[in-house]
Amino acid sequence: MARVIFYEKPGCKNGTRQKVLLTAAGHEVVAYSLLTEPWTVERLRSFFGDRPVAEWFNRSAPKVKSGEVVPENTNEETALLLMLKEPLLIRRPLIEVGERREVGFDVEKLDAWIGLKPVDESFKEMSESLMNQDLQGCAHGNGHHHHNQQGGCNHH
Repeated sequence: MARVIFYEKPGCKNGTRQKVLLTAAGHEVVAYSLLTEPWTVERLRSFFGDRPVAEWFNRSAPKVKSGEVVPENTNEETALLLMLKEPLLIRRPLIEVGERREVGFDVEKLDAWIGLKPVDESFKEMSESLMNQDLQGCAHGNGHHHHNQQGGCNHH
C-alpha cells in the first residue's frame, strides 16, 4: 500500500470521495490544501508531466468559467504564473506517491499505478460505486455552477 500525498480543495465533495476510495484500497492518504501550499513554478510543473497545458486547469474555476482565462489559449509559462497567483485555477487533486506526481483523479490510471481495489470485502460495494462515478469534475453535475468568488461550491 502506498503513502499518497493528496493536494485538494478542503471541503470538496469529490475530494472526499477520492480520499475514501484511496483509503478503502489500503493507502495512507496525507491531505494538504492546494490553496495554501507554498508552490513554486518547478514543483507545480512536476505534476503535469506531458499533458497539454489546457489539461492543467480546473474547469470549475470562476476565471475559467467566465472566459477571463482560456486554458486552450494559455502557454506553459503564463499558466504556471496564473496558478501560483490563484491556486483555484489548478486542476485537482494533485497526487504524489514516491517520486511520481499526477494531476486529476483518473480511476483507471490510478488503479494501474497504485491500485484502487478495496482491501476489505466490506468496502467492495462502496468502492465499485465510487469507481463508476465521475470523480474528476464538480460533484453536482453538468448544470451546476460555482458563483462565489472563492471558486468553491457552496454545496460542498
